[in-house]
Amino acid sequence: MIDKAIIGIDLGTTNSLVAVFEADGPKLIPNALGSVMTPSAVGYAEDGTLLVGRAARDRLLTHRDMTTARFKRYMGTDHEVMLGKKAFRAEELSSFVLRSLRADAEAYLGKMVEEAVISVPAYFNDIQRKATVTAAEFAGLKVNRLVNEPTAAALAYGLQDREAESTFLVVDLGGGTFDVSILEMFSGVMEVRASAGDAFLGGEDFTDALATELGRQLGIQPKDVSKEEGARLRGLADKLKHQLSDRAETTADYILKGEARPVSITREKFDEITAELMKRMRLPIQRAISDAGLRADDLHRIITVGGATRMQSVRTLITRLFKRFPEHSIDPDHVVALGAAVQAGLAARHAALDDVVMTDVCPFTLGFETSIPVGEDRWEAGHFSPMIERNTVVPTSRSDVIGPVNARQNEIRLNIYQGESPFVKDNVRIGSLNVPLPSDPKTDKAVDVRYTYDTSGILEVEATILATKKLHRLVIEGNPGAMPREEIEKRLKALSSLKIHPRDEQENAAIIARLRAAYENSLGETRLYVGRILAEFESVMHSQDKRAIQEVRKQIDEILIRIEGTDVF
Repeated sequence: MIDKAIIGIDLGTTNSLVAVFEADGPKLIPNALGSVMTPSAVGYAEDGTLLVGRAARDRLLTHRDMTTARFKRYMGTDHEVMLGKKAFRAEELSSFVLRSLRADAEAYLGKMVEEAVISVPAYFNDIQRKATVTAAEFAGLKVNRLVNEPTAAALAYGLQDREAESTFLVVDLGGGTFDVSILEMFSGVMEVRASAGDAFLGGEDFTDALATELGRQLGIQPKDVSKEEGARLRGLADKLKHQLSDRAETTADYILKGEARPVSITREKFDEITAELMKRMRLPIQRAISDAGLRADDLHRIITVGGATRMQSVRTLITRLFKRFPEHSIDPDHVVALGAAVQAGLAARHAALDDVVMTDVCPFTLGFETSIPVGEDRWEAGHFSPMIERNTVVPTSRSDVIGPVNARQNEIRLNIYQGESPFVKDNVRIGSLNVPLPSDPKTDKAVDVRYTYDTSGILEVEATILATKKLHRLVIEGNPGAMPREEIEKRLKALSSLKIHPRDEQENAAIIARLRAAYENSLGETRLYVGRILAEFESVMHSQDKRAIQEVRKQIDEILIRIEGTDVF
């Protein structure tokens, strides 16, 4: 493999996808199991190798201490997840998913893949974006560009009719994040007008709310039961949540202490227990429209993105707000990856995209902490001074001249924040820069501060002392949750020694995980039947006859589809 390619990746909270732009448009790339969706789950197998994707996800029920998922929410923090006796940061766990997607892309393309466009929630801050770049580095990938998820979705839709003039509202509710963007398409130019969102609202929160309700019906608290029991209850909640997308009511039996206990949920009850979550969706939508200087009637198209937008309550909310049904002609689970592939095609200067131009905006306000006078020689710190306002077109650069509180001050500590509150305590600190000042009280101590924000959402801060022209530049490392370069190098070395489960054996690992989950969720004859199948498959695997293993695996897959379709959990 000598040729190289740029791929597009949707690194999701629940599932991740990879795609590539080809002559006839963006194409999703299947994984080793033939699916284009790879669960964002990681776990250890019995032999000590790492499993990624479905094989890991299905072991969440049976090997809770050795498996994890939903780690995207911890990107850019110092939170660590224990897998057995080893601790991993979200960047490392995400790198295993990225490495798996990269292997799938190389197998599909027959080329080396060293570069990628990766989608991120529009509301990810600078540290979270840098953490995503670090995860890619751990996976051996260079990030060509980070693209905001709603922007990627709009690219996928805009490509269908690139000469049309229209204004999009993209509502993106994924597993862990919620984003809203307004974009305009005209003469092949895709221009982002405004973005807003909630980095801690997603489909997983709706699942958690339903798991709590099912626990109430069963007389148990999800947080008070074993990890395995809690995972099974949450798994059932996720299943019933999906069923409510096309049913008014759904029921199931939950096996508790060897007894099948009935649970049920109606769409009305589900709406009731998730009402607060739905309220949180309204504000970003209203803010994006206001920031774009538009009215609801000015929007030509309402597009829903992310698997969680399949929930009837979400579609009802959008329909009521805009008096029309949202579009979802492209699969909501696939559209971000397809758009990332379009951006990858633009980065590679693909001939089919010569007439497409893309612009983006900064989705949040960036500024610094300042002090204000509250009396003679009295100052109050903690106030927020904006530098780059939210929804400013990027790339952009803004500067301002600041000075010390008094002439005897020998240093300014520039604390960098992201947020919309007038007080920094309510915003997110993303870095700090110490600027030494001239020691002579008579010397001008004014400092020119410049913020530069690029198309990947990376912020650079420069501070120039006007009297000496000395420049200080902010490199956001060593802040809360961010890894310094020496730590990155250390972890890269440690990750290189880990055994990753071979791609061509993922199918067997996934089938065994599904069989064990089915055994865990069954009783009586069904459980005995699943146990026999599991023993037979392990026997066939010992033969190392690949053709026989493939044939049996196909038969078991058909059996499992029938068993997994039952309403017993």
